[in-house]
Amino acid sequence: MGLHLKVGTRASPLALWQAEWTKSELLKDPSVASVELVKIKTSGDKILDVPLAKVGGKGLFTKEIEEALLRKEIDLAVHSMKDVPTKSQDGLEVRIITERENPFDALVSQGVRLAELPKNARIGTSSLRRRAQLKKLRPDFEIVDIRGNVQSRISKLKSEGLDAVILAAAGMIRLGFVGHITELLPASSCLPAVGQGALAIETRVGDDGTFAVASRLHHAQTAQCVVAERAFLKRLEGGCQAPIAGYCVTSNDALTIEGLVCDLDGKRYYRESATGRPSDGAELGIQLAERLLKAGADKVLNELYKRDN
Repeated sequence: MGLHLKVGTRASPLALWQAEWTKSELLKDPSVASVELVKIKTSGDKILDVPLAKVGGKGLFTKEIEEALLRKEIDLAVHSMKDVPTKSQDGLEVRIITERENPFDALVSQGVRLAELPKNARIGTSSLRRRAQLKKLRPDFEIVDIRGNVQSRISKLKSEGLDAVILAAAGMIRLGFVGHITELLPASSCLPAVGQGALAIETRVGDDGTFAVASRLHHAQTAQCVVAERAFLKRLEGGCQAPIAGYCVTSNDALTIEGLVCDLDGKRYYRESATGRPSDGAELGIQLAERLLKAGADKVLNELYKRDN
């Protein structure tokens, strides 16, 4: 008979691209007869006129999809890894992490690179992480909060009179907007978000059949890095309400993770790295977080969390 799988996804163009890619990969398994995409509107999709940092809470882009998964209305869920809370929903698990697309941030402008932007340039982004790092580089920058899908944010370059907008390169590449990228921002200028560029495939605990089929999408090297990054984020109890960044790479049987915590204006800035064995990624991420907290990041985070409560 073959398996008939239902995949839960948001309805944005990027989320649908990710779900369609997942569908095509699942259909390569001869045991899968069909794959249906189920579009689900999340809280983050409904609240478009408020900056994400002010909405608060965890799982803004995953909660409703996870609830459908628990109700068995879908068999698995596809998320952008950076949207997935570090604490798993009871009864669900993320054991499948796909190969990472380009993890860096992309600057979109009228052909002007970041270093060449005029004084008091207006830059659009919805991310506190990007805002803080940009303000550290150039305190004169005016950061304008923008929300919406990839295409609408690119269009705001003109409609909002902005000098530039910054988005994740992965989404632009996946949707075919590479030609709009003026510059990929190196980690030295803008350290990426935890999990940026990777996808998370979420299944129910105990649903071994679905997991076995979907596990073909798992990429072990990416997973080692993402596990380290998410352990770092979890120890900091971070979400979209604080400027936290974490990026990990593996090379020659070693794993190096770089982490960042800073205030909203980039004035109090804590950034360090740690290297160890790939198998010890989670422990390494926790150790790095502890070092930043002891260096003073704890005070920054406490102030930010109190402000938003």
